[in-house]
Amino acid sequence: MSETITAEPAEIPQPPAPKTLLETWGKNERMRHVPSVEWIVWKLDVDLRRRIHLLLSSFNAASGGDGRRNAPEAEFRALCRCIERIAETARHGRAATQGPSDLGARIDATLGNALAALNSIDGILFGRRYPFQTFERSKAEPLYGALLAVIDRVHRLTELLRAIDPRIDERLLEGLVVLQEPMPEKALA
Repeated sequence: MSETITAEPAEIPQPPAPKTLLETWGKNERMRHVPSVEWIVWKLDVDLRRRIHLLLSSFNAASGGDGRRNAPEAEFRALCRCIERIAETARHGRAATQGPSDLGARIDATLGNALAALNSIDGILFGRRYPFQTFERSKAEPLYGALLAVIDRVHRLTELLRAIDPRIDERLLEGLVVLQEPMPEKALA
């Protein structure tokens, strides 16, 4: 006698896939202490560039034989190195080029290089914590630290240039407050 099996063979249950403990960079949360790359670009390109050019114009207004120019000139050169540090941190393996020796042209060239390097950064991944299994640090923290060093150098330059140009603060703060309705010409009371 022959028996026919009409039922399907029972499927062998597969063990569940093991949960991985590995992280991916794109799914990690953003670090709250690091600003976005767009803000860093704005800060360097708009705010700090304006301040640096005002400080440079005050520096250039002083006579060439003035002994008070030595300390600010050294600080301007240190500022250029700090801006170059931003470009080196943001750059992806490209070699830096040597800029001009003239102080004004060198500042413009280093700002241009730093902004080009910053604009090449992916804004979505910037500021995210690296996966822990890579044992690497994010580029965002050293980049933000380099920006803070530039801001500190600008503050130091402002202190040094107050001796040369006492009205530097007035020019730096110009445009900070804009009145919607200007003050009336005749007296109020």
